Amino acid sequence: MFNKKKQPPIKSLIAHGSHITGCVKFTDGLRIDGTLVGDIVANEDQASILVVSETALITGALHADHIVISGRVNGPVHAKLMLELQPKARIEGDVFYRALEMHQGAIIAGQLRPQAGADAKPLLKLAANSQ
Repeated sequence: MFNKKKQPPIKSLIAHGSHITGCVKFTDGLRIDGTLVGDIVANEDQASILVVSETALITGALHADHIVISGRVNGPVHAKLMLELQPKARIEGDVFYRALEMHQGAIIAGQLRPQAGADAKPLLKLAANSQ
């Protein structure tokens, strides 16, 4: 899976206070702290990671290998390999994943759609509350 390989570096940032309208395509890693209206698509030819921070608000589809969400997403999420939902994650849309880690407090208003590869079953891990 994705964790066996070295994760790509986060080379791009959409900062808090920024508002972007339009499709964003990226390579390697992208962190979003601001507001974005449009789809976010990773380059399919190499490993990718997309981080949506607590302050982020995205309206559009997300497509990347590894996606970590702490903020709000209004649209479908397509995690080719791994999706991590932090406690403050809020998703309104269907979620497509191969492996899913979901912390207590994360909310999905949509369907979970596991995507198994030819050689693997989808994985689901519910993170325990560490109190």
